[in-house]
Amino acid sequence: MRVTEKGQVTIPKEIRDRLGIAPGSEVDFIASGSGAMLVKIGEASDPAIRDFDDWLERVRGTIDLGGMTADEFMEFLRGPRDDVDPH
Repeated sequence: MRVTEKGQVTIPKEIRDRLGIAPGSEVDFIASGSGAMLVKIGEASDPAIRDFDDWLERVRGTIDLGGMTADEFMEFLRGPRDDVDPH
């Protein structure tokens, strides 16, 4: 997507629907070493997220692997390894 002269971007509908972003919703951009992440700002009682590392700390341990081991999850993400002899 392109940034307008005013620095505006359009959030794709799929993302807006998934995050529950509607007209009037507040969002923020979190800077990381390799880019930025859009986050919907939570309730007023939620403390502000300062950067990517702060966000990462908040979500650490929240993923449900559905019983997969770490190795199974890595293969799910990356595909099977082709640099190791399977025998």
